[in-house]
Amino acid sequence: MDGPGIRRAALRLAVPLAAMTLLVAACTGSRKPASGGETTAAPAASPVRTVAPPATPAGAQLRWLTAELARLPISDAQVRAHFDAAFLAQVSPAALNQTLEAVIRIDLLSIQVSQPTTLVVNVLAGGGERAQVWLDVDSHGLISWLRVSPASTGPVPATWAGVDRALHAVAPRVRLLVAKVGDGACQPLHSIDPGTAAPLGSAFKLYVLDALGEAVATGKVRWSQPLTVTAQVKGLPPGELQTEPVGTKVPVLDAAGKMISLSDNTAADMLISLLGRPAIEASLTTAGMASPEMNLPFLTTREIYVLKLHQWPTLAKRFITADESGRRALLSSVVDRAPLPTLAEAGAWTMPRDIDSLEYFGSAGDLCRAYASLAALDRRPGLSPIGQVLSVNDDGLQLDPARWKTTWFKGGSEPGALSLAYLATTRAGQSYVVTVLAEDPSQPLGDDAIPAIVAAVKGAFMLAARG
Repeated sequence: MDGPGIRRAALRLAVPLAAMTLLVAACTGSRKPASGGETTAAPAASPVRTVAPPATPAGAQLRWLTAELARLPISDAQVRAHFDAAFLAQVSPAALNQTLEAVIRIDLLSIQVSQPTTLVVNVLAGGGERAQVWLDVDSHGLISWLRVSPASTGPVPATWAGVDRALHAVAPRVRLLVAKVGDGACQPLHSIDPGTAAPLGSAFKLYVLDALGEAVATGKVRWSQPLTVTAQVKGLPPGELQTEPVGTKVPVLDAAGKMISLSDNTAADMLISLLGRPAIEASLTTAGMASPEMNLPFLTTREIYVLKLHQWPTLAKRFITADESGRRALLSSVVDRAPLPTLAEAGAWTMPRDIDSLEYFGSAGDLCRAYASLAALDRRPGLSPIGQVLSVNDDGLQLDPARWKTTWFKGGSEPGALSLAYLATTRAGQSYVVTVLAEDPSQPLGDDAIPAIVAAVKGAFMLAARG
């Protein structure tokens, strides 16, 4: 689950308007540089050749948006005709136009991911800055997700000391692990307090994916198996399945893809319902989590939103002070019967709420071992979709494709907590993991937290690959 406060401020994990604000910062030159010592210079711009959007529903919407940038503002009627209800519940037509005014235009340079409903492309923005546009459409062809990330996030640290300084400037508590991954194990190369558990946010979905992989491997679940959107599993954004009508059928593979690439909370809860809570709890141990008991009982995103928002803080305190059996009883008797909080209630959640005691918890080392487990599953027959869904969204890291062939990403956030976890594999076949956990129990993290962390992560991958 990704809490609303960080999504609005830091933008790259969920909320569409915030995501577009990053592009505006890139185009106007107002982006704050990351701190952290020695840096590498950005490459000089060179002439490029543009390409056309693909003939898919997502490509059609990108083509429409590109044309509309030349004749802003977009009318309210046109906005409502091209964006779905979930997007418009968070971003009004006026706010969308205000953000787009600074973009001017986008020229499509290359296509990174092209699927009927998902398009990830590299573009040249109006101010001459390179950026990545990620656009997703719902089952009706309406834009349900729009995120724009600058290709460069600021100075990239060129030493381990620079990486550490950049991260320590982000939050009072920071954990880091940089490791070489092979044969299902992590070989640490550099770290900051990698064994201490911290809030994971939506990075917990790595364990749901791990449990799903095991279920497919044993024949209990098929990738093509249909799941049904029900009122009981509908959750809060991010994602798009919460906007689909009750009764909509979704293949398991599609739900897994949305859970990871869109951080779709409804997709995650659909998969947890399919697999069962005990299977997810077992995956915590099999995927190498050092203290799985911290996450028992394992919560659905709907449950944690109810605990964070319904009768706050009374219900949350009852849950926190109960033992494991008491927590399980409280889930079945109260939490699971409570109504899903509204978007307005979620929008009012802007300050940290018990992030040290009510969250999903794991260490930087735990996340590395989870990736090692997923990488081992991905190599097994019939399980390559695991790597495919983890590769759709690199969160704008954009490692040099001449050296790196794939990048896996999952992150998570709520006010005061942020996690970013990557696994990248070189063209020579060596995989590295960089995981960062940052938290501040007293206040939300700053707007520049994610750009600073991504720059530090990029530097860490470069240093790790040098040996």
